[in-house]
Amino acid sequence: MTTAVTDALWPLPITELARRIAARELSSADLVGASLDRIARLDGALNSFVHLSSAALDAARAADAEIARSGPRGPLHGIPIAIKDNYTTADMPTRAGTAVEALTFPAADSHAVARLRAAGAVILGKLRMHEFAWGMVTPPTRNPWDLDRVPGGSSGGSGAAVAARLCPAALGSDTGGSIRIPAALCGVVGLKPTYGRVGRSGIVPHSWSLDHAGPLTLTVADSALMLQALAGPDAGDPAASAAPVPDYTAGLDRPIRGLRVAVIRNHFFDAVDEDVAAAIEGALRFLAGQGCTVRDVAVPSLRHGLGAIYAIELASSTAYHDRSLAQGHVAGFAADVRDLVEMGRLVTGPDYLRAEQVRALIMDEMAAVLAEADVIVGPASPLTAWRTDESAVSLGGRAESVLAASWRLTYPFNLTGLPAIALPCGFDRRGLPISLQIAGRPFAEAEILRVAHQYERAHDWWRRVPPLVG
Repeated sequence: MTTAVTDALWPLPITELARRIAARELSSADLVGASLDRIARLDGALNSFVHLSSAALDAARAADAEIARSGPRGPLHGIPIAIKDNYTTADMPTRAGTAVEALTFPAADSHAVARLRAAGAVILGKLRMHEFAWGMVTPPTRNPWDLDRVPGGSSGGSGAAVAARLCPAALGSDTGGSIRIPAALCGVVGLKPTYGRVGRSGIVPHSWSLDHAGPLTLTVADSALMLQALAGPDAGDPAASAAPVPDYTAGLDRPIRGLRVAVIRNHFFDAVDEDVAAAIEGALRFLAGQGCTVRDVAVPSLRHGLGAIYAIELASSTAYHDRSLAQGHVAGFAADVRDLVEMGRLVTGPDYLRAEQVRALIMDEMAAVLAEADVIVGPASPLTAWRTDESAVSLGGRAESVLAASWRLTYPFNLTGLPAIALPCGFDRRGLPISLQIAGRPFAEAEILRVAHQYERAHDWWRRVPPLVG
């Protein structure tokens, strides 16, 4: 694989790569080879991959042979995709970010990985994550926009790898924002579908009622293609929905004139970096200019949301790790994760019940907002990527831990299970990506994808590349 071929392919989204593969202008083997070449050249600085598949090139050649015989199965046929390390795989080890060797995970494809393989995708490798999907740092992975800054978490490897164009797409998981936060900090698109839209069997659990599976991509249209392959029933996940799966790409180009946009001014704008706030206001003006009706609203119960999701997440994670606690394995966890897992034992039954009651209140208030609006729009993160040595930031004149700040604007859509997408909408004065978040009604992914696509195609943010890449 020559550097010239590699450099000609890395800027392209899946939509264009798929067109070239279908037209026989590009082979999957060349595309996978280009990804492997870029990983070899760039990932030493990023540390986004934890494992590369030894079978990727063979799978690409098999895809080329099948496409030559009978044409592509669909747009993902022959496309290299990388997987967060909490998705089990038959041909690669799964570690869920932990170094505790006594903990093992099944050597079988998770539901989502199996669906990608069925669509013809080539599984490129496994990506680093914050241990057991806790945390917002993903050590030792770095942000390709500034190697002294974090990529976000817990799907930090996924965000960094896609932003650096090491792969066209990746899978992440999202319990409080772990797809959308790395997407926001790394300047890519991250889609958290409706709770139950994508089956989670074979994903190492974090919190059963909050966990979501979804993609990180370069463009909104690519996220639509990924969701098309991933969505549908999962016999191994009791929460998976059997609701019909629409064509997520069919309406992307439809105008958005007349859509009703809700802006939740409390909570989502209470303490936001001024560059982020300015970029979001610019995006809202664009939507108004496209003929959308933009209206400010309030969701009062969000003031109790952080306590609610902490109680639910802590208790759920500790329940999963209960055997590790009993057997002493938790002593081998990273210090931040060990503390959180042990803290879960302090959540009482009444605490958990109150948290679920707050969740119900927030769900009711969000439903009331979406009865009068088609989408909710605001920032995906109140801040851009912070330095690896920072544990707290000042926003709105108050000090806040980076953990609390970074997921403050994403977790409401985990509590409610509503679909939400994060996509680039500008850069701050240091050249770091800023991200817009669009949420919608249950199973209305097509609607939020359409709004996101209309914004994206009017701007060039996704085409800008990190210094490490260019």
